Amino acid sequence: MENHTSHAHTHDDHNHNHDHDHNHSHHHHDHAHDHAHGHHHHHGDLTGSKLLWTVILNVIITVSQIIGGLISGSLALLSDALHNFSDVVALVIAYVANRLVKQPSTQEKTFGYKRAEMFAALFNASVLIGVGLLLFIEAIERLMNPEPIAGGWVIGLALLSVVLNWVSVMLIAKDSEHNSNIRAAYLHLLTDTLTSVGVLISGVLVLWFNIYWVDAVMTILIALYLMTSAWGLLKHATGVLLLFAPSHIDLDALVKEIESEASIDNVHHLHLWQLDDHRVHLEAHLDFKEDVSLSEATQVTQRIESRLAEVFSITHCNFQAEFNRDDDKHLIHQC
Repeated sequence: MENHTSHAHTHDDHNHNHDHDHNHSHHHHDHAHDHAHGHHHHHGDLTGSKLLWTVILNVIITVSQIIGGLISGSLALLSDALHNFSDVVALVIAYVANRLVKQPSTQEKTFGYKRAEMFAALFNASVLIGVGLLLFIEAIERLMNPEPIAGGWVIGLALLSVVLNWVSVMLIAKDSEHNSNIRAAYLHLLTDTLTSVGVLISGVLVLWFNIYWVDAVMTILIALYLMTSAWGLLKHATGVLLLFAPSHIDLDALVKEIESEASIDNVHHLHLWQLDDHRVHLEAHLDFKEDVSLSEATQVTQRIESRLAEVFSITHCNFQAEFNRDDDKHLIHQC
């Protein structure tokens, strides 16, 4: 994890002197949280401007395809334009979500809009599965009844589409690896790029060799790739929104790590969830073996927090220190 700084406790110190302090070692692991937040902040602005560029490029593609489709009378180009327009909508949603995430937390919205990108990812992944199904059905129909593909205009505009879409894909490829929202936008663009490549290849094959089936077969492969990728994304976004524990963290190992602290007797009433792609939150009740002072309990929980940040990249811990409390000692409390 990152280096921890000590100055990030200010909002804790000012705002959290509630009367439940005697019961809680309510010490947030905010230094890691803030550091992680700061780390993604500058990076996020860059991502936002890249997304904006992909929107502009896709508007150019859509408009040129509509013009080309109307001039050449090609239905394929017009339907491709419609597909690209759905891309523009998806990218705008991704961009808005990316901007919302940066809004500060307030008293009404204590988490800010940190989950906006998850909702965008969920929505766009659902749309992508629909798009994949439509492409699949369309391709099967085209295999049954091959249609002649118009030459020059279609190939020329498919070439433009491939170039601009590829630029868009490259712009956000890196960010798509660690951000579900950008990943959904990336899949939209990648599908379009591959579809345009399909149109290009099939256009050339039809013109030169009179082979009609390649386009449909390529479309089926693209549709299958799209649906499997989008399904994975949909599952992930749903898991985050339903507060599932992150799949990469072994809960038993985490409990073992906490209980390796000599003064801790038992961990129970544990909740582990992801706020978004970068922030993991943990809350738990810690049974102490002895009736230690509040300052000692704080030192213990601070040590645990640092270790959990290091080993499991947990960005925010909220522990309730207990001694001789008669409560449910199960690790997972049935709410």
